[in-house]
Amino acid sequence: MVNEKSIGLLNKVIEVNNDRIEGSDTALRETEESDLRTLFSQLTQTSEECKKQLRKEVLKLGGTPVVGTTTGGMLFSIWRNVRSALSRQDHIAILNAFEDGENVAVDAYKKVLKTSLDLTTRQRILLHTQLQVIGNDRDKVRELRDKMVLQNIH
Repeated sequence: MVNEKSIGLLNKVIEVNNDRIEGSDTALRETEESDLRTLFSQLTQTSEECKKQLRKEVLKLGGTPVVGTTTGGMLFSIWRNVRSALSRQDHIAILNAFEDGENVAVDAYKKVLKTSLDLTTRQRILLHTQLQVIGNDRDKVRELRDKMVLQNIH
């Protein structure tokens, strides 16, 4: 029973990483701006590594790692906004939407950690470490957005 709860919690953050991968890969294909391409590539790499670590944990518990993305809610709406901004090549809007997505990812990790009584200490440490990395990615999105805003002012 405990393993099932742990597997469910870990699969929730796998889905979050799958969402991040889908969003950043889509953005990477749709933009030619080198700063954005570098950022989106980094976001994908971060989530691929997080997902790999989480999948190992789920498999250790005898579970099946989830392969899909979240099916609705806030992340779906955010990625729809990203796609809209990409079609307009509005870099600031793209980064605003990505920051929203990164905030959702950070919040999802925090929520899982809040209800982490079923996770081992090692799993909680793993999630805390990943939360920090994803938070750093969010800060990079924010910094690039702020830089672009300043460039548009001058």
